[in-house]
Amino acid sequence: MISDDLRNYLTALLLVVGGLLPIVNPVGSAPMFLAMTHGADESTRATLALKVAVNSFVLIMGSLIFGAYVLKVFGLEVAVVQVAGGAVLCALGWNLLNSEPSAPVEAPVSVDSVILRAFYPLTLPLTVDPGAISVAITIGANHAHGVTRVVIGLFAGITGTAIIAASVWVAYRYAERIAQWLGHTRMMVVLRLSAFIVLCIGVEITWNGVKALASEVAFTPPTAPAPTAPPKSP
Repeated sequence: MISDDLRNYLTALLLVVGGLLPIVNPVGSAPMFLAMTHGADESTRATLALKVAVNSFVLIMGSLIFGAYVLKVFGLEVAVVQVAGGAVLCALGWNLLNSEPSAPVEAPVSVDSVILRAFYPLTLPLTVDPGAISVAITIGANHAHGVTRVVIGLFAGITGTAIIAASVWVAYRYAERIAQWLGHTRMMVVLRLSAFIVLCIGVEITWNGVKALASEVAFTPPTAPAPTAPPKSP
C-alpha cells in the first residue's frame, strides 16, 4: 500500500511534469534551435544544449518557488506577464517564419559567438516561454500546508523540473542527427511549421492575458464618491 507521503510526492511530480512538459515541448522547439544556431558545429551545439537545459531548470524552479513573490514585489499580475511575454514570442515566431534559408557555412562558429544566445532567445522565450512561466507560477502559488508537505512539494518540483531539463538536453543535443535524417527540404518544412506554431502560441498567450485584464476591469466595482461636507450656514 502506498503511503500518504509517497502519494503526495507522485501527485506533485505528475502535476509539474504533466503541466509543464507539453508546454515546453522540447521536440517541437528542436528545429528552431538548429535554425538559430546555424553554422555551429556538433560540439558547440552540445555545449549550448547543456547550457539551455541548465538555464531552463533554473528558470522553471525560480518561477515555481519565487515567481508569485516577485510579481507581488513589483505589483505585477500573471496576465501582464502573459501579454508582454506573448508579444516577445510572437516576434520570435514571425522572424523565424519569414527568415530566408541560411547558406551553408564552411567555417564553424566559435562557442563564444553563439553562447550569448544561451539564455535569450534560446532559453527564454524559445524553450521556456511565458506560458510555461505563468503555469509554473500558478503551480508554485498553491502552497501546501505543513512542513512535510512543503518539503515533499519542493523535492517533487526539483525532480519534475530535472526531468523537463533532461528532455530539453536530449532533444537539442541530438537535433542535428534528426535533421540529417530528414534532409534539408523536410527540415525546412518542419522549421516553417514550428515557427508558425510558435507564432500561434504567442498570439494565444497574449490574448489570454488581454482577456484576463479586460475581465478584471469589467468586474471592478466603481469607487463610491467621497462624502462631501454640508455647506456652512452664514
